[in-house]
Amino acid sequence: MTLQANGFDWNRGNRAKCEKHGLSIVTIESLFTHALAILPDAVHSQRERRFRTIGRTDKGRGVFIIFTLRREGDELLIRPISARYMHKKEIEAYEKENPGL
Repeated sequence: MTLQANGFDWNRGNRAKCEKHGLSIVTIESLFTHALAILPDAVHSQRERRFRTIGRTDKGRGVFIIFTLRREGDELLIRPISARYMHKKEIEAYEKENPGL
């Protein structure tokens, strides 16, 4: 999936939920400038389409992000819902299942 967004949609709620896992807003936003594996999150998409993505920080740490896309006027914004560092076993399983990514 190619993502062509104009920016990010942050408020106190999603900012606090992401930062409680030790990820800064700057780190989360920078992940979207790299190649990402973006997959639908059908289980949690009852009210709006949600996506799961896995990426790596500039220091190589794996990060798991849940986000949705929101429209504000003509702009499409990424709204992170949750973000956290991945556990070693998750990274190993993901790399085994997706050797080319």
